[in-house]
Amino acid sequence: MSDALSPPPPTSPAAPAGSATPHAPSPGGARIIAVTSGKGGVGKTFVSANLAAALTRRGQRVLVLDADLGLANLDVVLNLHPKITLHDVFTGKATLEDAVIQAPGGFDVLLAGSGMVEYSRLTPEVRNQFLSVIQALTPQYDVVLLDTGAGISDVVLFSISLASEVLIVATPEPTSLTDAYAAIKVLAMQQKRQHVRMVINQAARPGDGRAITSQLQQVLDRFVTTESGRPMRLIHMGDIPADPSVRDAVMRRQLLLLQTPGCPAALAIAQLANKIETTLLTPAA
Repeated sequence: MSDALSPPPPTSPAAPAGSATPHAPSPGGARIIAVTSGKGGVGKTFVSANLAAALTRRGQRVLVLDADLGLANLDVVLNLHPKITLHDVFTGKATLEDAVIQAPGGFDVLLAGSGMVEYSRLTPEVRNQFLSVIQALTPQYDVVLLDTGAGISDVVLFSISLASEVLIVATPEPTSLTDAYAAIKVLAMQQKRQHVRMVINQAARPGDGRAITSQLQQVLDRFVTTESGRPMRLIHMGDIPADPSVRDAVMRRQLLLLQTPGCPAALAIAQLANKIETTLLTPAA
């Protein structure tokens, strides 16, 4: 696994314009967590949906907002066929209350339409509409999960900037880790993030994710310095093992936690929810 991460060159991809520094969460409102990834196809939306179900089981009021405004697929993962989407809210055809629906698993979702080219760029109008939606929703929930698009486009970075915490989903594949590094570097340089949290999906063996996170940390220590002068800190939140039950659930468009709650991947997601609750959602004594 030593060659899974090789030190990248000192230069990084140019960060797109239009991102912002992180917004503080509303007092008394939801903890906003952006679930993102450097590349697509690593299971980000699968993690978002099943993590929401696991947090709901723990008594949290959870909303998942599909922040992938151009290529939304949360509805596919949850087998939902919404009549009203975020697009309808943005265009004034429907109210925000009408667009929020309950998903299997008991949590709420706000779905975005797919193939909307007008939302693939961060215009001032899109920025203001998205921000107003977030501000309206956060007082009603304990947790808002932003299921962002992959990569470092301006829309993705703006979505992430609204969150107090970032959970990056990666797989052990070198391309996933290289893209995760690029995304983390942009978050450190552009959003002044001091830390991000990581979960390794499709881990082959116990302990692989922690080892991968440690390797990536070594690369960041060498090439990335935060505004404070300290290296960007990666917080390993857990591994989700490679599990045939995952593919079966995805193909059936069902939540893994509902279809096969005792399988290894479902148990790992339950552990991830526990760690998020105890580290991010439990008020300090």
